[in-house]
Amino acid sequence: MKTFDAIIAGGGLIGGAIALELAQAGLRVGLFERSEPGHEASWASAGILSPAPENPGMIPLVPLANASMGLYPGFIANVEEISGQSVGFRPFGTMEVLFSRDARRELSTLIALHHGLGLKAEPLRPEDARGLEPALSPDVQAAALRPEEASIDNRALMQAVLHSARKTGVEIFREHAADAIRREGARCAGLKVRGENISAKWTVIAAGCFSAHIEGAEAYAPVRPAKGQMVALRADDLKMKRVLWSDKIYLVPRNDGRILAGATVEYVGFDKQVTAGAVEKILAAAIELMPGLANARIEETWAGLRPDSPDHLPILGPTDLDGLLMATGHFRSGVLLTPITARLTREWVTQQRVSVDWERWSPLRFVAAQRETTA
Repeated sequence: MKTFDAIIAGGGLIGGAIALELAQAGLRVGLFERSEPGHEASWASAGILSPAPENPGMIPLVPLANASMGLYPGFIANVEEISGQSVGFRPFGTMEVLFSRDARRELSTLIALHHGLGLKAEPLRPEDARGLEPALSPDVQAAALRPEEASIDNRALMQAVLHSARKTGVEIFREHAADAIRREGARCAGLKVRGENISAKWTVIAAGCFSAHIEGAEAYAPVRPAKGQMVALRADDLKMKRVLWSDKIYLVPRNDGRILAGATVEYVGFDKQVTAGAVEKILAAAIELMPGLANARIEETWAGLRPDSPDHLPILGPTDLDGLLMATGHFRSGVLLTPITARLTREWVTQQRVSVDWERWSPLRFVAAQRETTA
């Protein structure tokens, strides 16, 4: 029987980052991935690093997201140093643009909300917005610049994190799906993987939207897949520096000249097919925001499955089964929340205390809700 200090179910960005942190803390770590490591939600993401809430329901997440943003420079430096690979970090801010006739009022509300949450945001007149991003539509009525936000090439980051984990001693097992949690009385003794017992003092479930398929984890991690379709474009004569948002779409520039456009949110199970209707909507919104994209080449289309929890918020922390932790349900914020998730998991495993209060994200909130429903 394989034995480790810590084992992780899920070889995406969050699982890989946790493995790296634990290995750097001196633990013997095993990472088990059901398919090819890093080729699920982490590979499909756009890599936007923005703690700003997309809707009122995401406001509770802002402090955790801010804490993760603060860790990003050190996280990137560590990964790039160990791996010797660049992760395509672009610290140029993001810009949210408004098209409506009520744009000034909407902008005032938006700026006030951001400032109230401790987030930097600057109002821009249409001409100032186009001065920063000349390819913007002439129909833009107002904009908000968020100068401290950024983006990262999530595929490059994923590759660098896994390479760093291997170099630090993590054993990575591809096509090794975790079937079930192994229990010994009131504690978790590890995982059952492809019929084999894997033993560990600490077990972390970080399998994204597949976490609920692991027997024994479903009560703590009742996640479901939220499909997101995306398109990669290339327009050689179009210059774009920062991430752009409208109420319909985001556009994310890459260092290689590509522009990513996305993304849908669809609850259609584990279907990852790219559909004509979704691509049509993405392209129409992209061209509305940046008309020059009408002449862009389509280089790639894809879909990924984000792990969404019942309240759309992360599932993070220890369970009532000693030695078992959850790190899933990050929905649309998985790349952003990677450094803080890895840091807090490592702190709990090595010290049994954490530097940021994570009670709000406890997996036990779902266990309690189930008990109330069945009572």
